[in-house]
Amino acid sequence: MKRLSRLDNSPFARLWWSIDRPTLAILSLIMVIGGVVLMAAGPSAAARIRNVSEFHFPMRQLIFLGPTILLMTALAFLTPLQARRLGVFVFAGAVFLMIFVLIFGGEVNGAKRWLYIGSLSLQPSEFAKPGFVIAAAWMMAEGARDPKFPGGAVAIGLYAIFAGLLLAQPDFGQWVLMTAVWAVMFFVAGWSWLWIALLGVVGASALTAGYFLSAHVAARVDGFLKPGANETYQVDRAMETIANGGLFGRGDATPIKTALPDAHTDFIFAVAAEEFGFVLTLLIILLFAFFTARVMTVAAGLKSVFAQCAATGLAALIGFQSIINIGVSLRALPAKGMTLPFISYGGSSLLATGLTVGLIFALTRTHHGVYRRKDIMP
Repeated sequence: MKRLSRLDNSPFARLWWSIDRPTLAILSLIMVIGGVVLMAAGPSAAARIRNVSEFHFPMRQLIFLGPTILLMTALAFLTPLQARRLGVFVFAGAVFLMIFVLIFGGEVNGAKRWLYIGSLSLQPSEFAKPGFVIAAAWMMAEGARDPKFPGGAVAIGLYAIFAGLLLAQPDFGQWVLMTAVWAVMFFVAGWSWLWIALLGVVGASALTAGYFLSAHVAARVDGFLKPGANETYQVDRAMETIANGGLFGRGDATPIKTALPDAHTDFIFAVAAEEFGFVLTLLIILLFAFFTARVMTVAAGLKSVFAQCAATGLAALIGFQSIINIGVSLRALPAKGMTLPFISYGGSSLLATGLTVGLIFALTRTHHGVYRRKDIMP
C-alpha cells in the first residue's frame, strides 16, 4: 500500500494530514471493540426472536457500519461553514419529523419516537441531537460576536422547542442528556455562572415535576432508590451479568446474558463485562473518556467561538451518553434506554453517532488552503 506523503495533494492525503489522528485512533478502537462485543451479545438476543439467525444483529450492524464510515469520511471534508449549514438543515428536518411522529406516529410502550418506513425504523430525535448542538452553537457564537444580536435568547428558544418535543414523546432520558450538553455549551460560550445555575434549577424542577406527573418516571426513580422491585429486573440481571465476568471474563461459567433483556442494545456493557471481564470494561470507559477529553482539548485551541462551542458540545454528547448507558448498567443512575455509542446495536443510533463524529472532524481539523475567513470562522 502506498504511504501517504505530505507532498501528496490528493483530497484523502490532505484529509489524513489535517484530521486529528489520536481522535481517529481512539474512535477506530471503539468501533472494533463494538463489533467484537456485539458478536458476543447478538446470539442471545436473537434467540428470543423466532426465525432469526444467530448472528442476525451483528450482520445488520455491519450493513449500517459501511454507510456510517462513508458518512463520517464525507463530513470530515466539510469546512466549518459547510458543517454549520448542514447541522442547521439536519436539525430543522429532524424537528419536522419529530412533530410528524407525534401527530401521525404509532405509540410503542407509551411513547411516540419512531418513524417506520417499511421494515426500517428511524428515530428522528437521534439526528436532531447533533443538529441542535450546531444550531445552538451558531446562535451562541453570534451573540458573543455581536452583543446586540439576541443569540442567547434564540439558543434558549431552540432548546425550548427541542426539549418540549422530547418531553412530549416522552423521552426524559434524552431530555436530561441534551440539557447537560446545552449547559456545557453555555459555559464554553462564556455565559455567566448565574445562567448556568438557573439552568440547573430549571432542570431539577422539571425532573421533580416529571416524578410527580409521570408514573413511568416515578417507577424508574423508585426502582433506583429501592432495588429489587419489578421495575428493576433489567438492571438486576445486568448487575449479575457484570459480576459473572470477573477480572478476565466468565471462562467456563454459565452465561447470564441469555436472561438479560436488551443485551445487544441498552445493556451491552454488561455483556462486555461478562464475556471479557473487568479489563475490557475499564478499557471501554477509558476510551470514551480519552475521546471526549481529546476532542475538547483540540476544540480549546480553535479560534472560532462557534467551532469551539459546537465541537465541545458534540464531544459532550458522546461523553454524557456513554456515562448514562454505563451508569445504568452499574446501577449508578436510574434505568433509561440509551445506547452506548458505536457499541450498542441500532441503525439510527449508529448513523446519528457517525453524523456527530463526522461533524467533529470537520470542525476540528486544520484547514490548509482555505483562504476565506468565513470558511474557517463562521
